[in-house]
Amino acid sequence: MTMEEMKQRKIELGYSYEQISVLSGVPVGTVQKIFGGVTKSPRYETLRALEKVLNRESEAELGESADYISGSTAENCTISDYDAISADRRIELIDGIIYDMGAPTYVHQMIAGQLYRRIYDFIDRQGGDCIPLQAPLDVQLDCDDKTVVQPDIMIVCSRDKFREGRILGAPDFVAEILSESTKKKDLTIKLGKYTEAGVREYWIIDPDKKRILVYDLKQDADLSIYGFDETVPMGIFQGLCEIDFTKIHEAIKIFK
Repeated sequence: MTMEEMKQRKIELGYSYEQISVLSGVPVGTVQKIFGGVTKSPRYETLRALEKVLNRESEAELGESADYISGSTAENCTISDYDAISADRRIELIDGIIYDMGAPTYVHQMIAGQLYRRIYDFIDRQGGDCIPLQAPLDVQLDCDDKTVVQPDIMIVCSRDKFREGRILGAPDFVAEILSESTKKKDLTIKLGKYTEAGVREYWIIDPDKKRILVYDLKQDADLSIYGFDETVPMGIFQGLCEIDFTKIHEAIKIFK
């Protein structure tokens, strides 16, 4: 692909520099310099990594299994369809498309439990209106009948969003723990949906690469990357709550 073709493909896919960076493994600064024309002669390996991401033709090539309900199309699946099958299958509904979700691993569950406990303890000490929650819990993200997601961890600071057993509207904070069945959706589709819906802060926890991607969605999706050997501040609490991932890493090492 030529540079102009890559730029056009980026626009067609709707990818941000951060998304391309995460999917390709190329540092976001390098991606920005290449697309901005600052780097005139990128390395061959770097260009190949970018082309691999930009050559994808559909979400199916991103590794997602978008199952369309019998009698429905990608455009017209609704919360009624979701309710009809979610009791038997782990699914999410995003913009009218039903996505299957695989069962979480024990490492996934350990990280979720450890993170939830630390957030809960902080909120319990500080008081206030914010409530930490864990999956499975339906979030009607856009307040319509086309999208229902189940974030691994979330914080909701408005009691008005608790409606009929669901969360109606965007949580203030969301954390997703990557797995093989959900990672492409978490890195791309959900990043866009959470940004549009008004989530303030989004963490993507990658157990394989031992890193945490922290998106400040109120600051143009500003991205910070931390390792499992670092302490990660929570922006929605002005950094007063810090999650020590060294302790979480120690807790899950026995399962690796």
